[in-house]
Amino acid sequence: MPPAACRHTGRRAAARRLAAWACALGLATLAVPAHAAGIPADYAPLVLRPSGLPEHAEFDLGAALERARRERKRLYVYLGADDCRYCRRYEAFLDQHAAELAPHFAADWLVVDLRSRLSVRADAVFLRFDGRRRSFAEFQSEIGDERGRVLVYPHVWVLDGRARPLMQMPSGTGTFQTVPEQLEILRLEQ
Repeated sequence: MPPAACRHTGRRAAARRLAAWACALGLATLAVPAHAAGIPADYAPLVLRPSGLPEHAEFDLGAALERARRERKRLYVYLGADDCRYCRRYEAFLDQHAAELAPHFAADWLVVDLRSRLSVRADAVFLRFDGRRRSFAEFQSEIGDERGRVLVYPHVWVLDGRARPLMQMPSGTGTFQTVPEQLEILRLEQ
């Protein structure tokens, strides 16, 4: 084969390899689920991933509290685990009812999505704001949360811009998974 033909064949082979790689990458991208774990995008969540893993999971709520005060909004703080089936159920419920619920959230609430894993236990969760780090138990005690030291995923707090609780919240499976129940919470009806 003449040298020019070899260069041509080599280029074609490289182009075919590149095209095959691009096709495989495209198919891999299609394989990613349309909805990743967490609060659906329709709710414009502020997603916070923890620092300090794997020893502990520390969530810094400082910027969220500042933003809530600046925008005169309340905080809907959702602690969900990426590998929690009850969290996926609640998130699917929110996704399914976004047209009905998202406008109510947007009007008065800043949604904060704290991403965790089931392996992260209560004694390893820390919340930081106002220049201070609090353990999960300290935070629960500080805000008078009757659920105490028990961490059940999903976990929700409704707070004002100073991190004061606005109402006692249920947690775990099957909580507020109807539109009327969710709206009662957003209206702070007990």
